[in-house]
Amino acid sequence: MMRSIVLQAPGEPQSLSLVELPLPEPGPGEIRVRIKAASLNPADYKMAKNGHPDWSYPFIPGLDGAGVVDKVGEGVAQWNEGDRVVYHGSFIKPGSFAEYGVAKANAAARIADGLSFEEAAAFPCAGLTAYQALNRKMKLGAGSSILIHAGAGGVGGYAIQLAKAFGAAQVITTASPANFEYVRSLGADAVIDYGTENVHDRVMALTEGRGVDYALNSINRQSAQADLAMLAFGGQLACIAGAPETVADFQPSHKSFTVHKLMLSGAYLAGDERAERDLSAMAEAFMTLMTAGKILPTIGKRIALEDVPQELTRLSQRHVQGKIVVVL
Repeated sequence: MMRSIVLQAPGEPQSLSLVELPLPEPGPGEIRVRIKAASLNPADYKMAKNGHPDWSYPFIPGLDGAGVVDKVGEGVAQWNEGDRVVYHGSFIKPGSFAEYGVAKANAAARIADGLSFEEAAAFPCAGLTAYQALNRKMKLGAGSSILIHAGAGGVGGYAIQLAKAFGAAQVITTASPANFEYVRSLGADAVIDYGTENVHDRVMALTEGRGVDYALNSINRQSAQADLAMLAFGGQLACIAGAPETVADFQPSHKSFTVHKLMLSGAYLAGDERAERDLSAMAEAFMTLMTAGKILPTIGKRIALEDVPQELTRLSQRHVQGKIVVVL
């Protein structure tokens, strides 16, 4: 048996409870991992509230896990018991808020030497989203400018660091005043108080009226729509929480821009093994940057498994600095 945080039905984070469940068994192409650390993400409380038709209850949420391979399923040749691994899981399968979890063997990555389980667990969902946006989709270039919303959050914090690592000349982010010092410590060149300042006007002033080359939006469709007016000619916008609804009708019409929609778990939904392996490849590249000292893990708080419900509630209020990591 294993200790697990579960949902008995779709609901708010406070409806989660700690129970004992049987250990899961890995299927073909899967590995069972003894979880040493997991991290919390906004997708966890959003999915908990809405549920999914493929879920059976009690359901274990949690997308990010790091630990030790405990058992390998049929056809798995690349992993052995005792290997240290980290993975970003599928939201339609039981997750990582438990003492054991099952992951796709292709999607898991070997934890780099020198990284702890907690440091590894902190990055997959947020860090790989930022990496995919800046490196794979927008292909951020040296000397460029970028607007990163919510710089104190998980995705934003990693994106600021990645932008600097990839050579961005001007990193602009939004944050509350309490987080100004934090986002500057990550590498932000300019910080906008989204509560009291006009983000559009500040961005245009900071870029001398040109606009930014790139924008990363993790807020909502409305702010993503507003981002279009802040892009320079040929600029690119990557969206996590909803793309602009009226891209085709956007004015001024003389601007040329590209919009990217991001969803890491789409690799699982599509059943695309190449996309699953790409999750592993991105994780390895990300950890290379971490071990080189170019990316910090941005762990804001460490918690116990039983604290997940209250900390997911706090995360849903969107005033968390860095990543919340569960230590088992």
